[in-house]
Amino acid sequence: MAETYTPTIGLEVHVQLRTRTKMFCACALDFGAPPNTRVCPVCLGYPGVLPVMNEEAIRLTVLAGLMIGSTISAYSKFDRKNYFYPDMPKNYQISQYDKPLCEGGTVEIEVNGELKRVGITRIHLEEDVAKNMHFAHASGIDFNRAGYPLMEVVSEPELASPDEAAAFLRALKQMLEYAAISDCNLEQGNMRCDVNCSVRPAGRTTLGAKVEIKNLNTIKGVHAALQYEIARQTAALAAGETLTQETRLWDSDAGVTTSMRTKESAHDYRYFPEPDLMPVVLDAARVEAWRAQLPELPRQRRERFVRDYGIPQYDARVLAADRAVADYYEAAARQSDNPKGVSNWMMSEMLRLLAERDTNIRQIAMKPDALAELVRLVDEKTINVPTAKDVFATLFAQGGSPHQMVKERGLAQVSDVAALEQTVQTAIRENPKSVEDYRKGKKAALQFLVGQVMRLTRGKANPQVARELLTKKLDE
Repeated sequence: MAETYTPTIGLEVHVQLRTRTKMFCACALDFGAPPNTRVCPVCLGYPGVLPVMNEEAIRLTVLAGLMIGSTISAYSKFDRKNYFYPDMPKNYQISQYDKPLCEGGTVEIEVNGELKRVGITRIHLEEDVAKNMHFAHASGIDFNRAGYPLMEVVSEPELASPDEAAAFLRALKQMLEYAAISDCNLEQGNMRCDVNCSVRPAGRTTLGAKVEIKNLNTIKGVHAALQYEIARQTAALAAGETLTQETRLWDSDAGVTTSMRTKESAHDYRYFPEPDLMPVVLDAARVEAWRAQLPELPRQRRERFVRDYGIPQYDARVLAADRAVADYYEAAARQSDNPKGVSNWMMSEMLRLLAERDTNIRQIAMKPDALAELVRLVDEKTINVPTAKDVFATLFAQGGSPHQMVKERGLAQVSDVAALEQTVQTAIRENPKSVEDYRKGKKAALQFLVGQVMRLTRGKANPQVARELLTKKLDE
């Protein structure tokens, strides 16, 4: 019987913080600026310059720790992490080693309906490196990114599958976005991940050789890289090979990891305290003042949506996944007598159009009060659902008042029986084959005739009234 193996996964998540300037200088954070135009002697590592700490970056890192229940260090310090690489202008990185800002905490994830708390080792703050750019016959370095405030969240090795790793990243991303700690824009590199992975024979407690996969910048990439790496390590051990601690790179095109170098240990970086920066000393009053700034957590908001607005758990989970979507829904629901109706339109038309137009809800022209008004028009049977969908699409792109639009375009549905009787008679007269099919028991023919009434009234007929009239006339 073939031996089975157990994977063990830990993540090191690097998150660019939402500040106006870099970590140790006044250069602006400006994604997309021409290469090497957001630089100064400090972030380029010129001799004799001195770093100045960004207090906002300290606050945001502490907020992240408070959100996950970390212990906030009253005393922490910065260190020099020494290594040579082209994207490191000073030949060392200012980071934190033995005294980080935050220690401990947990992130709650859900996989296959089961909750799991994943321990956090630490959250520390450092400066980002420059960006290497490779061309057909040359390479270049853009130092605009060098010095960005970079928060690193290090998990305990408690994740047991690619699905759990992906769920961890989604949960962390959601919390950081809720607190406006980071934009977490994966395409812009706001959130990147190093993955530590090992496998061991099932039943053994000693962890296998740790392999690190560097700089994964999508959740899908993390999942795929782990799937490949677990299979690779498992096959190697099953064949009697010995795995060594190393760093590997993920090739998304080939779908494989490739060896980059043997893995360094902490002593290889020759850490020592940063001599140009004072320690960070935080008193309890300041930490509590920052704690008061914490937003409602996504899980808390989901529970409140179910409790306050009476929507299903599924709706609450989808709507609360993105803070901007959740804010929009709540603003509309508060102005509506039908929060579930608002949820239905958000879950269907709103999310569909956002995906089709590849935009976010902050950029659309339609305001929350307009959605509440549209739901009210449907509930009052002023307009029918097909017409409401057309109105919704126009409001999404152009904004405006649903009531005014319905009035100006004459879109109000016709529910008056007398007004619809002649149209129903016309539909019956023009479609004798469908009338015959209905009287032979083919109920689908009735729906066709309802459609003809809708066509003749240009979508204004109340479908329920039209169905009732047709049934009455056909059964006579």
